[in-house]
Amino acid sequence: MDFSRRAFVGGALLTPLASSLAAAAASVRTFDLPWPSGRTIQITDWRPRGRERGLVLFSHGALSAPQLYEGLIGHWVADGWRVMAPLHVDSERHPHTKDFPGLASWGARIEDMRALSAHVGNRPWVAAGHSYGGLVALTMGGAAAVPPPGISGPLSDFNVSAVVAFSPPAPVPVLCTAEGYSRISVPALIQTGTADNPPAGPGLAPVPGSWKGHLVPYDAATPGGHRYGLVLEGVDHYFGGLICRYEVPGPKQAERLEDAKRISSQFMRGFGAGDKTARRLLDRQVSNNLPVQLLRK
Repeated sequence: MDFSRRAFVGGALLTPLASSLAAAAASVRTFDLPWPSGRTIQITDWRPRGRERGLVLFSHGALSAPQLYEGLIGHWVADGWRVMAPLHVDSERHPHTKDFPGLASWGARIEDMRALSAHVGNRPWVAAGHSYGGLVALTMGGAAAVPPPGISGPLSDFNVSAVVAFSPPAPVPVLCTAEGYSRISVPALIQTGTADNPPAGPGLAPVPGSWKGHLVPYDAATPGGHRYGLVLEGVDHYFGGLICRYEVPGPKQAERLEDAKRISSQFMRGFGAGDKTARRLLDRQVSNNLPVQLLRK
């Protein structure tokens, strides 16, 4: 989870990835959901062409925005998934981000997902997210995260059928412990890469081997609940600038992103849409060997 300030590439919505996403979607719209505190939550809603396979509620990374994930969302939409994503208050694109410093965004993120879940009603959905959003997705799926101040009641959502978490944060005492991650209650796919090394602190170099912290939710999970860990060789936090931060210099990790898209789609089909054939295809790829290491417990 990267909380450092960064500048987004201007005109991100005009990238080739955005064009491919527009081609995959039958429609895309943004709308606002009200919250009792008086703030509004901007939602982006991509509907697929043809038959809708299911619903994904997506939570973006810290400081990012839903539109900076075309490389993932476009693939899911093309595969028949309707994807809906809030613009969280910590996004640099949010008009009131300065009103939510530090961990104030944690409670707002839970509110965002509660509002969106209430909007779609009592129907199953896949909780997906990247980085900070990966923590949100895992929390929706039962991980016992630390309740944000002012937030009461269960943090999880009983409508969640499965979780896809790209590079969730390692245990952080004020957010979620390893024990908390172990409480996930639905099938889950947790992804990281061998170059996904967080820095030791602001302005410091990445710590070699620290990528393994992103895999703690898989390591801590109880065996037998359809938990999968995906490790991609040479992949960093942003697939070399293909998701979340288009401005990073790369090199682009396009081949490994294709692996991530394929495996996440098979997982979502299998556990989000009840496709037994997709489950078998997924399990055939279980391997301890890189460059695509797929673990199962």
